[in-house]
Amino acid sequence: MAFKAVFLAHASDAEPEKDRNLIETSTYKLFSVVVKNQAQAVKECKKLVKEEGIHSVLLCPGFSDRNVAEITEAVGENVGVAVARGGSPGRRVPAEVRVRAYSSPDA
Repeated sequence: MAFKAVFLAHASDAEPEKDRNLIETSTYKLFSVVVKNQAQAVKECKKLVKEEGIHSVLLCPGFSDRNVAEITEAVGENVGVAVARGGSPGRRVPAEVRVRAYSSPDA
């Protein structure tokens, strides 16, 4: 049986039905999904747990502690939930890039 995980990230222009990918080996399935907001994140997590049997959810640094708690509750106790966070530069740099991307005229 393959280990199945999903990585979720935020983007203001995300379309989860389209903005997704799967990397698969014989022992590992990694789904990646980009969502616009927390409601889409919860929906995608629940769907992937039900349809794909996800074992682990990894969230980008943009998810707040409250978001993490909501997703943890939504997926149930048999699914691990983690957040990809680092120290100060690890948190600051991605946040600054997101602010620039969301405020640019192309966004």
